[in-house]
Order: sequence, then structure tokens, then C-alpha cells
Amino acid sequence: MKIGFWGAGEMAEGILSAIPSKKGVIMAEKRAERAAELKRKYHVSVTSSVVEVAKKADLIFLAVRPVDVAAVAQEVKGFIKPGAVVVSIAAGKSLAFLRRSFGPKVPLIRVMPNLALKAKEGMCAIAPARGVSPDAVKEVEKILGAAGKTVVLAERFFDAVTALSGSGPAYFAYMEKMMAEGAMALGLKADVARLLAEQTMYGTAKYLRESGMDLNKFIAGVCTKGGTTAAGMEHLSKPPFGAAVAKTLAAAAKRSQELGR
Repeated sequence: MKIGFWGAGEMAEGILSAIPSKKGVIMAEKRAERAAELKRKYHVSVTSSVVEVAKKADLIFLAVRPVDVAAVAQEVKGFIKPGAVVVSIAAGKSLAFLRRSFGPKVPLIRVMPNLALKAKEGMCAIAPARGVSPDAVKEVEKILGAAGKTVVLAERFFDAVTALSGSGPAYFAYMEKMMAEGAMALGLKADVARLLAEQTMYGTAKYLRESGMDLNKFIAGVCTKGGTTAAGMEHLSKPPFGAAVAKTLAAAAKRSQELGR
């Protein structure tokens, strides 16, 4: 199977880096400097033409900016290899929008990834359009699974997925930043504060993933009555931190809905 990419940004590179054999991969990238970087780093074929990718690839990742999807679809119409599957990672662009853009005969799969793909710890939600073969879905799961975790979901959940795992890396980085800055205010140097905050977040997530422990039970186990964690949690809940997080996700989900129209 020949894999292609329309676009070669950070997300595309994250997916590319997880593909075991890059022989035969073809990418469309108009920026000469970026094209040269990808050729040098991954030894893949890079062209400036999305049409060339359309003609050659059996599975194509649509990895351009959401605002550019319609233009790419218009350019490649009539050139897509028969039976080739288009996998869109364009945020907010629904399967209905993609169907209108690419036409009724192109098999479509929508994916919501996140930037942790670049560390091979990404989270990708996959929504195949009606009629897409199970084998095509499995192939996409295999490729993306090499870069983290995958889940196949109905598209109606994608606004929530976009808000949670798609946008989530920025929220976690913001939390880390706030924790590090709070520690610096207590006298720690910036590099030490960041290391402590980052490793604490990473280690906690790893433990919870591997143990499967109930989150409330874990919190209660750390939060000894009258102890330091309890004192911190009291402030974290006033005003309610949970309400702020819920509003953050709701705002991101609302914007995802707007982008999909």
C-alpha cells in the first residue's frame, strides 16, 4: 500500500514518524525548505503537487489547514486513484463537508489526533464514513496505533473529542506552566520547577494508565486529611476548578461545531 500526505506539518510528521517502512511514502509540500527537511530526515518522496499524490497513493492523509481543505479537494477532483481512501485530520471538518468537497465515490475516514503523536504517545479518534471497508479502518488504526492510542467512535462525539484530546495538550502544558511558576514563586529555579512539574504530571498519568485505578480513589489516597495535599486541594476547589475545566472544554467543543459548518 502506498501512503500519501497532502500537507506536511507537525501532525503529518507525527504520523509519518510512526510508519515503520517509509519506502513508497509520498508527501505534498510546497515549502522548499520543509520539503528538503523531510527528504533528509525520513528519506521519503516529496512533491509540490497534491495531484501527484492523488494519482499515486492508495491511502492519503489530508493534513492541511482546515481553511485549505476545500481548495485541495477542488484541485485533486478527478485525479484521486480509484479506491484510494482519504483520511482527514483537519480539525472541525465533518464527513458531510468532506463528502461535499471530494464527491460521493471517495472513501473517507475522519481522524482527530493530537500533537503527542510526535512523541509516539498520541491519542487519535477515528470515524469512518458509511461504506468504508473494515480493512481500511484497520489499516488506519495500525498506522496511528504505532504513534499512541486509538479509538473508533461515531462522528457525533468528535466535538467532545476535539475539545478533550485534540486541544488537551495545550491545557496540560498550561497547567504545567502554572504549577512551575507557582513553584518559582516559592523559591525554586525555573529549570527545577519545570522538571518537578513535568515529571509529576508524566509519572501520575503513567501510573493511572498502568494501574487503572479509580481517579477518586487515587485522589483520596494522596489527599490525607489535614495534610499538605488537602490544604492545596481546598484552594484548587475555590472557585471550583472543575467548573473552569468544563467551561474550557465546552468553549472548544462549540468552536469545533462552528468550524464544521
